[in-house]
Amino acid sequence: MNDLKKRAAAAALAACLWTGLAGGASAAMSDYEFQLVNDTVATGQSVPFRVRLVDKRTGGTVSDAVIFETRLDMAPDGMETMTAPVEVVPSGEPGVYELKGNFVMAGGWRISLGAKVQGEEGTLRDELVLKAAD
Repeated sequence: MNDLKKRAAAAALAACLWTGLAGGASAAMSDYEFQLVNDTVATGQSVPFRVRLVDKRTGGTVSDAVIFETRLDMAPDGMETMTAPVEVVPSGEPGVYELKGNFVMAGGWRISLGAKVQGEEGTLRDELVLKAAD
């Protein structure tokens, strides 16, 4: 009888471990990406632009992520040290995040973003390129 209890306990433990591994798998950060809503902005101070966060597996947008790292620079035009302020502002559209940047001159600008996706482990880091025009 003791051997039967050991086998039952081992089988129950194996089932729990297998279920936990199979059912608890979460997405990888590579399953998400930011996309520009528009890839051109006007030059100026506090110019709004929007990005959407997309789950590449479904094509749907992802709401409630927290963008906590931002950097705006002119790396696409060979001027990575030319940086400008950027801030995240509230957006009324689920899955779309609004930012404001100081696009002090025309040209290519890179926006680098770091975000936490609700329910996922790790940090999403992404870079997008947009064009500022007069």
